[in-house]
Amino acid sequence: MEILHVSAECYPMAKTGGLGDVVGALPKYQSRLGHYAKVVLPMYRTKYLYQKEWVVDYKGYARMGDWTFEYTIIKEKSVELGFDLYLVDINGLLDREKIYGYDDDTERFTAFQIAVVDWVSRWEHRPDVVHCHDHHTALIPFMFQYCYSYQHLRMVRTILTIHNAQYQGWMGWDKSVYIPAYDTWKSGMLEWNGTINPLASGIKCAWKVTTVSYSYLDELRQESNGLESLFEYERGKCVGILNGIDADVWDPATDSYLKAHYTVDTISEGKQKNKTIICQQFGLDVKKPLIVFIGRLVGEKAADIIPDAIKSAIYHHGDGANYMVLGSGDPFLEEELRRMAVNFKGVYNSYIGYDEALSHLMYAGADFLLMPSRVEPCGLNQMYSMRYGTVPMVRSTGGLKDTVVDMGDIDGYGIRFNHASVDDIVYSIGRAIRVYQDKTHFNWMRKHMMGIDLSWENSVQQYISLYESL
Repeated sequence: MEILHVSAECYPMAKTGGLGDVVGALPKYQSRLGHYAKVVLPMYRTKYLYQKEWVVDYKGYARMGDWTFEYTIIKEKSVELGFDLYLVDINGLLDREKIYGYDDDTERFTAFQIAVVDWVSRWEHRPDVVHCHDHHTALIPFMFQYCYSYQHLRMVRTILTIHNAQYQGWMGWDKSVYIPAYDTWKSGMLEWNGTINPLASGIKCAWKVTTVSYSYLDELRQESNGLESLFEYERGKCVGILNGIDADVWDPATDSYLKAHYTVDTISEGKQKNKTIICQQFGLDVKKPLIVFIGRLVGEKAADIIPDAIKSAIYHHGDGANYMVLGSGDPFLEEELRRMAVNFKGVYNSYIGYDEALSHLMYAGADFLLMPSRVEPCGLNQMYSMRYGTVPMVRSTGGLKDTVVDMGDIDGYGIRFNHASVDDIVYSIGRAIRVYQDKTHFNWMRKHMMGIDLSWENSVQQYISLYESL
């Protein structure tokens, strides 16, 4: 099959989180199964863009409201990622460094989608599947079905994967003129709660909808930022498929970011060497368990309670553990975490920002990874930590619940708790300190989780089966 993935992110070209990792890996594994997978995303001005060689694939014109714009499609020449990578350039909209965060993001991603649809409409053949990811691409199924200029694409199968339903791309009806001319009798396919809702439109118009874990699909019918009844109504077309991780990138035996490589047979020595590097760099005690948080400092990740949780843990458990935070987000939270590094020197430290190399080192050197997320559709960090033999400490939600078995259960290898609260985190840290001291049990947990198959192979086959069912 020929599969076109349309996304706002794709690692290593552009990434802010799990979406980029998934879109950077899924098509590669589909290609390995003999399918022809492609990815198209906006041509942000990132470092990767200037490091590679590109060829112009197509130039065309499209309209967004009263504005006729020129777009250019370029293609990465070497196919080093294992799939064809295409970028869409629109002067004045997509030629920027950041992926999100601009006042005209609505115009940027609407124009991007129009350009993609117009480009596909010019192909001499039709792709078998157009796979859209999150709200930034969720208007494409509507355009295929109901925009007059593109109705010859209406039989192209469309899939929408929801990585995070909290963000839906809302836009007022005054911006309906942006969408290419369509059958106004079908306006209801754009609308939800009185506004244009791209994510809701994608759920209504796509042939199938997937979520990135089984539990997250169930949770969306209870809590999805206003779309609960829509998920209930469309439950027949929705499927949960758990993400995998790219085992080529996330492998402690070959990880290019690590100085000390290791396998399941050399895990104790390898992790200790990486832990020593971290502790020396950030002034921590290598003899104590190292508990880390890696991620965005936002409410969804429950990052707002991490400062109080660490302070309370130090109060209750003394200096029985080290704590390290890597992330960025809320400015007030960033400042609080910086201040704590001064007040709790030798026990806690942080790196405010994004550093891919440091994240790999932390997965390899830490003993425990804390993920108290309020919302976690799938979660990849806990899978990375398991691949590196780092015990995940997670709240029982979404994909965290699907991938981590508590150490109190049969063959359990992780620590789970029920509430995103300071008390639950402090109690879990106490469990972590105790199991760390039981070296036999702790080493068994680390080796066991490293042996779990977290790769994309099984998940990719589920996607292929879903495509074939259409």
